[in-house]
Order: sequence, then structure tokens, then C-alpha cells
Amino acid sequence: MRFIFAVAGWPGSAHDSRVLTHALANFSSFPVLPQGKYYLVDSGYPNRIGYLTPFKGSKYHIPEFHHRSGSPPQGKYEMFNFLHSSLRNVIERSFGVLKQKWRILKGIPSFSTRTQKHIVLACMASHNFIRDSRLHDEEFDRCDADEDYLLEETSATTQDENQDGQNEVIMNIIRDRIADALVNAREG
Repeated sequence: MRFIFAVAGWPGSAHDSRVLTHALANFSSFPVLPQGKYYLVDSGYPNRIGYLTPFKGSKYHIPEFHHRSGSPPQGKYEMFNFLHSSLRNVIERSFGVLKQKWRILKGIPSFSTRTQKHIVLACMASHNFIRDSRLHDEEFDRCDADEDYLLEETSATTQDENQDGQNEVIMNIIRDRIADALVNAREG
């Protein structure tokens, strides 16, 4: 539950994939994953090399599987999406703790863009310091005790219209193989 890279200063209306594309092109310090590892991203990102999206058109969010009308994951797409969402949940929870702990982030006053950027980065650095120091912290303790902590506050993003076809095909194949392996492991 640590932040390993942040780009602050973009308006809230900027699409996540646009910010990511900018970060990849302009920050050599962006953490590159080893081959065969992937960043788990939501459906608002293109499915491209190194970034694994959920299957579209299948249940995805954890509450869809837990509510009264929900059912356990059925088939490889739902199983993959359930596990993908479960793993991504830590990201959403990290932002939830950040917003709970540093209330100024819920409505940054009309400071200059530069000051707002510094506030966001300072809050993230403080968040990481508390987590790394293993200090007793009420918000982290609540989050560690409840895997659904602040899950209801997550927000969905819209689909990105500009997807790289070749990367998408490759990542779709990888995603299908992972989903098949999950089904085979469950049946075996």
C-alpha cells in the first residue's frame, strides 16, 4: 500500500491513459516491470504490453460478486475479472486511505496548480513514510483489517477510444492464457 510513482498537476478531467502515456514519454524514472510481469489496470486503459486489463462485458467489481443478487465467478472471464479486481483492490484502498488521512485532498482549496501539486505529492510521501515506518495509524489499521475498506468510494473510468491494435492482440492472448490457467487450476 505504497505509492511508487506519481504524476501530479493534471486536471481531474484528464483521462488516466493520457496521463500514463505522458508519464511514459517524459519520465525515465517510471518503474519498468520485468518481462512477464504486468501492471493491472482498469478498463479505461488500453490492453497493451505490460498493462493487463479486465475482460469487458463480464462482471468485474468485487461488490458485484458479494451482494445478495451476486454469485460466485462463473466461467473464465468472470474468474479472471474477479481475481484481477481483487488484486487491484489494494490500489483503490491505498487511495481511500490517502483521502481519509489527508482530508485536504477531498477539496483542495483554490491554491495555484503548483501548490496543489506539492500538496498531493507531500501527502503521498507522508503516506509512504507512515506505511514504511510501521507506525500505529488508525486509517492503515482499519484498511489492513478490512479488505473492502472504502471500496464503495472507488470510481470507474471510461474506455479509451485509441487502443494500439497489435499490443491489444498480444495482451488479449496473455489474458486468455491466464484465464484458462485459472479455470484449469480450479477444476484440477
